[in-house]
Amino acid sequence: MTDHLPAPANVTLAGHEISPIAWGMWRFARTNVATARARIDAAFEAGVTLFDTADIYGADTPGGFGSAEALLGEVFAEAPGLRGQMVLATKGGIIPGVPYDSSMPYLASAIDNSLRRLRTDHVELWQVHRPDLLTHPQEIARALEEAHRAGKIGAIGVSNFTAAQTAALARFLPVPVASHQSEFSPLHLAPLFDGIFDQSMAEGMAFLAWSPLGGGRLGDPADKRTWAIAGLLDAKAADYGVSRAAATCSWVMAHPARPIPIVGTQTIERIREIPQAFMPRWTRAEWYAVLQLSMGEKLP
Repeated sequence: MTDHLPAPANVTLAGHEISPIAWGMWRFARTNVATARARIDAAFEAGVTLFDTADIYGADTPGGFGSAEALLGEVFAEAPGLRGQMVLATKGGIIPGVPYDSSMPYLASAIDNSLRRLRTDHVELWQVHRPDLLTHPQEIARALEEAHRAGKIGAIGVSNFTAAQTAALARFLPVPVASHQSEFSPLHLAPLFDGIFDQSMAEGMAFLAWSPLGGGRLGDPADKRTWAIAGLLDAKAADYGVSRAAATCSWVMAHPARPIPIVGTQTIERIREIPQAFMPRWTRAEWYAVLQLSMGEKLP
């Protein structure tokens, strides 16, 4: 009998047991409250418990900076019971045109402004969205420690940080860095080799994978490499009667760092399909075949 890699399981993040797949709100701002509520309800029905947003989400819409958080806050105002059902994550530190500011005064104001827009007094996870090269990690740590002590943020995470940048921040924090959020998919393999997965496993950090479908490229391949990878994913999808997207997320989740794909679809029908991703099981040979095809070379 062929041995398969372990099935996805719930992950613990800062004391909360969360589903192996999260739902992201990058494009959430482009709608009304009723549609927003329907999307959230569909995510809950699909078993999602971790919801990921950011203050910059919606900056390219008429509502501008903060509009994705503000829309979620409107949903909470209409249905207050929803807030307690989710583990809520947001991010800050990007300012269009700057581009980054993680100074102590700015992070303090960014956290307060996010909470105001979200109409909540805390978030379970707050993440520095991008590393600010002009702020010492000790200053970042002081801002986050104060917000944590005040009960505004439950856990601290980093997004798009290197392993060394994360270790530097952790050096000055009295609490562990709880999570990484970086790009990972069959088309973007960096966390496998840049130390991020290794650090996540060594330090017991959750890993949130953004663009697990390659920014949509796996859904609409435009080159030979992507078509070839899609072919392997389609073969696995056909074995289990699921979509290519589901097979892709299952490949992402098969790594022992237990990556949590952040599914960004805003289509209710596709949100409802999220549980399909828990069905496919990969053998080592099948998983490595996707990896080597993506790399364009055989492993030694």
